[in-house]
Amino acid sequence: MNVEQQVTYWRTGSDEDWDMVEIALEKGKIRHGLFFLHLAIEKLLKAHICRVTGGYPPKIHDLIRLTKQAELDVSEAWLLLLGRMNAFCLIGRYPGNPTAQNISIDVAYRYLHDAQEVRAWLQQTLFSP
Repeated sequence: MNVEQQVTYWRTGSDEDWDMVEIALEKGKIRHGLFFLHLAIEKLLKAHICRVTGGYPPKIHDLIRLTKQAELDVSEAWLLLLGRMNAFCLIGRYPGNPTAQNISIDVAYRYLHDAQEVRAWLQQTLFSP
Protein backbone atom coordinates (compact mmCIF):
# COMPACT_ATOMS: atom_id res chain seq x y z
CA MET A 1 0.00 0.00 0.00
CA ASN A 2 1.23 3.47 -0.86
CA VAL A 3 0.43 5.49 2.27
CA GLU A 4 0.70 8.90 0.61
CA GLN A 5 -1.67 7.85 -2.19
CA GLN A 6 -4.19 6.70 0.40
CA VAL A 7 -3.82 9.91 2.43
CA THR A 8 -4.38 11.95 -0.74
CA TYR A 9 -7.38 9.80 -1.69
CA TRP A 10 -9.10 10.32 1.66
CA ARG A 11 -8.18 14.01 1.90
CA THR A 12 -9.43 14.75 -1.62
CA GLY A 13 -12.66 12.89 -0.94
CA SER A 14 -13.11 14.90 2.23
CA ASP A 15 -12.68 18.17 0.35
CA GLU A 16 -15.26 17.12 -2.25
CA ASP A 17 -17.73 16.09 0.45
CA TRP A 18 -17.18 19.37 2.32
CA ASP A 19 -18.17 21.25 -0.85
CA MET A 20 -21.37 19.19 -0.92
CA VAL A 21 -22.18 20.20 2.66
CA GLU A 22 -22.29 23.84 1.69
CA ILE A 23 -24.24 23.22 -1.52
CA ALA A 24 -26.83 21.09 0.26
CA LEU A 25 -27.34 23.50 3.16
CA GLU A 26 -27.63 26.47 0.79
CA LYS A 27 -30.49 24.60 -0.87
CA GLY A 28 -32.09 23.77 2.49
CA LYS A 29 -31.25 20.06 2.21
CA ILE A 30 -30.42 19.57 5.87
CA ARG A 31 -30.34 15.77 5.89
CA HIS A 32 -27.97 15.64 2.93
CA GLY A 33 -25.79 18.46 4.22
CA LEU A 34 -25.29 16.81 7.60
CA PHE A 35 -24.63 13.43 5.99
CA PHE A 36 -21.83 14.95 3.90
CA LEU A 37 -20.56 16.83 6.96
CA HIS A 38 -20.11 13.50 8.74
CA LEU A 39 -18.55 11.94 5.66
CA ALA A 40 -16.02 14.77 5.21
CA ILE A 41 -14.80 14.42 8.80
CA GLU A 42 -14.82 10.62 8.55
CA LYS A 43 -12.56 10.70 5.50
CA LEU A 44 -10.04 13.02 7.15
CA LEU A 45 -9.90 10.67 10.12
CA LYS A 46 -9.30 7.77 7.75
CA ALA A 47 -6.42 9.70 6.16
CA HIS A 48 -4.92 10.05 9.64
CA ILE A 49 -5.34 6.32 10.26
CA CYS A 50 -3.48 5.54 7.02
CA ARG A 51 -0.66 7.84 8.07
CA VAL A 52 -0.42 6.44 11.62
CA THR A 53 -0.83 2.74 10.87
CA GLY A 54 0.59 2.50 7.37
CA GLY A 55 -2.47 0.43 6.48
CA TYR A 56 -5.98 0.79 5.21
CA PRO A 57 -8.55 2.35 7.53
CA PRO A 58 -11.38 0.22 8.91
CA LYS A 59 -14.73 0.16 7.13
CA ILE A 60 -16.55 1.83 9.99
CA HIS A 61 -18.27 5.20 10.33
CA ASP A 62 -18.04 5.92 14.07
CA LEU A 63 -16.11 9.19 14.37
CA ILE A 64 -15.03 8.56 17.95
CA ARG A 65 -13.66 5.10 17.18
CA LEU A 66 -11.87 6.49 14.13
CA THR A 67 -10.38 9.31 16.23
CA LYS A 68 -9.02 6.77 18.69
CA GLN A 69 -7.63 4.55 15.94
CA ALA A 70 -5.93 7.60 14.43
CA GLU A 71 -4.29 8.15 17.84
CA LEU A 72 -5.45 11.77 17.91
CA ASP A 73 -5.49 13.66 21.17
CA VAL A 74 -8.66 15.75 21.00
CA SER A 75 -10.59 17.61 23.68
CA GLU A 76 -13.60 16.20 25.46
CA ALA A 77 -15.70 18.90 23.79
CA TRP A 78 -14.65 17.68 20.35
CA LEU A 79 -15.36 14.08 21.30
CA LEU A 80 -18.86 15.13 22.34
CA LEU A 81 -19.33 16.95 19.04
CA LEU A 82 -18.10 13.94 17.07
CA GLY A 83 -20.44 11.72 19.07
CA ARG A 84 -23.42 13.92 18.18
CA MET A 85 -22.30 14.00 14.55
CA ASN A 86 -22.34 10.19 14.42
CA ALA A 87 -26.12 10.41 14.01
CA PHE A 88 -25.61 12.22 10.69
CA CYS A 89 -24.21 9.05 9.17
CA LEU A 90 -27.62 7.48 9.68
CA ILE A 91 -29.84 10.36 8.61
CA GLY A 92 -28.29 10.35 5.17
CA ARG A 93 -28.97 6.66 4.74
CA TYR A 94 -32.33 6.36 6.46
CA PRO A 95 -34.52 9.37 5.60
CA GLY A 96 -37.29 8.37 7.99
CA ASN A 97 -34.95 8.90 10.94
CA PRO A 98 -36.64 11.37 13.31
CA THR A 99 -33.29 12.94 14.22
CA ALA A 100 -33.15 14.59 10.80
CA GLN A 101 -36.63 16.01 11.09
CA ASN A 102 -35.79 17.85 14.31
CA ILE A 103 -32.76 19.76 13.05
CA SER A 104 -33.38 23.27 11.79
CA ILE A 105 -31.24 24.97 9.19
CA ASP A 106 -29.83 27.23 11.93
CA VAL A 107 -28.73 24.21 13.97
CA ALA A 108 -27.26 22.61 10.85
CA TYR A 109 -25.18 25.73 10.22
CA ARG A 110 -24.01 25.66 13.84
CA TYR A 111 -22.79 22.11 13.30
CA LEU A 112 -21.05 23.29 10.14
CA HIS A 113 -19.37 26.09 12.06
CA ASP A 114 -18.25 23.78 14.88
CA ALA A 115 -17.05 21.12 12.46
CA GLN A 116 -14.99 23.68 10.52
CA GLU A 117 -12.66 24.03 13.50
CA VAL A 118 -12.25 20.26 13.80
CA ARG A 119 -11.72 19.94 10.06
CA ALA A 120 -9.08 22.68 9.96
CA TRP A 121 -7.18 21.05 12.82
CA LEU A 122 -7.39 17.61 11.17
CA GLN A 123 -6.05 19.04 7.92
CA GLN A 124 -3.23 20.87 9.67
CA THR A 125 -2.13 17.92 11.78
CA LEU A 126 -2.29 15.56 8.82
CA PHE A 127 0.72 17.33 7.37
CA SER A 128 2.56 18.22 10.57
CA PRO A 129 5.82 16.42 11.32
